[in-house]
Amino acid sequence: QVQLVESGGGLVQAGGSLRLSCAASGHAFSNYGMSWFRQAPGKEREVVAAISWIGGSTTYTDSVKGRFTISRDNAKNTVSLQMNSLKPEDTAVYYCAAKYWSFNSPQPDYWGQGTQVTVSS
Repeated sequence: QVQLVESGGGLVQAGGSLRLSCAASGHAFSNYGMSWFRQAPGKEREVVAAISWIGGSTTYTDSVKGRFTISRDNAKNTVSLQMNSLKPEDTAVYYCAAKYWSFNSPQPDYWGQGTQVTVSS
C-alpha cells in the first residue's frame, strides 16, 4: 500500500513557475514508477510526465517538453515536477501516481488526491 500526498499547486501568471511535490509513504517507494497526470475541466485525464523507479528514464507529453522536469528522491520518498514557462492551457488538477515495477503506465496502482494549478493570462 502506498499513500501519495501532493503539494505546491496554486495560482501563477503565464510565464511563471511552480514546483509540485509528492510525498509517498508505505512500502518500498523505489520499486514504483512514478507519474504526474493532469485533468483540465471538461477534458480527460492525461499523463504529463513519468520517471522510472531509480530515475534513469523519464518521458514527457509533447506539450510540456522543454518546460517541465520530473525528478525523484528515493531517500526522501518524494517525486517532484518543476514547471517553468507556464501557459494558461496548463491549468488543471495535477495528480501524482504510482505503478509497481512499471514505467509510464496509463493505469497506476495508486493516486494522490490532486493539487490545483491555475495559470492566468
